[in-house]
Amino acid sequence: METISCVFCKGKGVDPFGVLSPLAICQVCGGRKKVTVTPPTKKCVFCKGTGVHPARRLPCIVCAGKGAVTVAGSTQVCPECSGTGSPYENGLPCLSCDGRGVIKK
Repeated sequence: METISCVFCKGKGVDPFGVLSPLAICQVCGGRKKVTVTPPTKKCVFCKGTGVHPARRLPCIVCAGKGAVTVAGSTQVCPECSGTGSPYENGLPCLSCDGRGVIKK
């Protein structure tokens, strides 16, 4: 496991959108300012590494708000979404690669 700064709250430990309150703790890191990921990782293509679901004020459903996803082994670009993580206009992640942009070879 590797510890990284929480990208959802930008390492501040509070909800970046202040939905419940400006003092509410971050729903991704629980106020700890850091999250753990399992290496090897790559930047989440679905949220572009922001940890925020595109066009919403919620944690990304692909990386759980961490901004990075675990990608182990030999991979190739997903033919369904061409590596974007979402071939759909409705904002849902690609079903072939689970929004990661790559599939195992």
